[in-house]
Amino acid sequence: MEGLLDKSLNPNKLLKEQFVSNLTGSSLLEIAALSTIVPAVVVLRKWSSGDNIMRRSVKKNDDSLRDHKDWVYYFSVLAIDYLTVVCPILLIFTVLAEWAYICAISLVTVIFIYIMFKRSQSHLKARQHNLPSLRADISSYRVSVVLMTCLSILAVDFKIFPRRYAKAETYGSGIMDLGVGSFVVANALVSRQARNVTSMGWKAALSSTSPLVFLGFARLISTSSVDYQVHVGEYGVHWNFFFTLAAISILTSIIRIHPKYCGIVGMLVLAGYQVWLNVGLNEYLISNERSADIISQNKEGVYSIFGYWGMYLVGVSLGYYLFLDISSEGKGRSTQVVKVWVLTASFWILAIILDSYVERVSRRMCNSAYVMLVFGQNFQVISILTLAGSVSFDKNLVLEDAFNQNMLGSFLLANILTGLVNLSVDTLNSSPLAAFTILSVYTFTLCMVVGLAQFCGVRMKFW
Repeated sequence: MEGLLDKSLNPNKLLKEQFVSNLTGSSLLEIAALSTIVPAVVVLRKWSSGDNIMRRSVKKNDDSLRDHKDWVYYFSVLAIDYLTVVCPILLIFTVLAEWAYICAISLVTVIFIYIMFKRSQSHLKARQHNLPSLRADISSYRVSVVLMTCLSILAVDFKIFPRRYAKAETYGSGIMDLGVGSFVVANALVSRQARNVTSMGWKAALSSTSPLVFLGFARLISTSSVDYQVHVGEYGVHWNFFFTLAAISILTSIIRIHPKYCGIVGMLVLAGYQVWLNVGLNEYLISNERSADIISQNKEGVYSIFGYWGMYLVGVSLGYYLFLDISSEGKGRSTQVVKVWVLTASFWILAIILDSYVERVSRRMCNSAYVMLVFGQNFQVISILTLAGSVSFDKNLVLEDAFNQNMLGSFLLANILTGLVNLSVDTLNSSPLAAFTILSVYTFTLCMVVGLAQFCGVRMKFW
């Protein structure tokens, strides 16, 4: 009887933890290539979708067929979005990983040729004054972040997913290292502060943050109760992603800063935190030293809050100045697009300089090099997505609308599905074919459930 009670629900826990431990990440160049492929696939799908809908709308004298509550049409388009957006991303993150550079170059070439061809057509020139706002590109970018994150959190448990894409142990960066930072930036760019909306009182702020705290404790309790694998070096013994988001939200609510000054304050926070790291905090954070107190047990999660808070404040400033107070006129959009591309190059250059001369990129500490890398990668995705508006004027994809309506809810669902798969499948010993099949079913299920929620008007709001 005692042996039965001691039997773990996750007998491969130790092996799975070792499988994602002591990794060093990939090169910054490969991260740039992957960050090109994902938005490029979305852009090409948007152009294809826009052309088809435009032709059908002309025939039926309809402004947008997507406004129709026709479930057959809705889920058919959603399935096509899945096949043309999610499947290519899944392929490049698994079986085509060694072809990342070639795929990136090929997609960029196709986009360039398509733009040149479309710009030569007279009807495009006649509609330049109707260029869409960059806010639609921000929505697309946020969905791209969620899609990459949801796909990776399960794929990383299979051998078909390259180890260099997984999170680095101390220094270095895989594409998965950018997940939490990307969520922070994605939220900052469209936050209440960035929109200069009157701040909530501290009671209301705490109330709005309570779901994140609840999710953090729910994840902690659920992983402990089923003996689920947890990499302690990622956040600490008890800390997790949801606690980090909650901490940033609470800090922002308590210390209220006008968006005009968020950028300056954020850079000062990052600079001060980097100095603290360089004088010895970094050695403590990457060591195995842990005492009995709660802060030491969760040192990675607790101390990295300073880096994420600084990142969030800079993101608020960028959202305020770039995206949330702009004209939809063609000339205004063109100016903003140029600024986005310049910022992309600037952040990448800063990331390389800081990584080479100050301290190597480290998500575990959320140092300055990591923050600049996150901004560089995220703005690269945004800059490529802005290309969609240069030749197409259609709304977001059905897939994008679905995920955008339930951003954190879709991530929560992905976590639940990931847990169920890990507890029912031996991911470490799955063949490449079995792994790819499971990942395909997982992503398809996720997309369809999120789409169903959007179609039925269900919205799960957490933050």
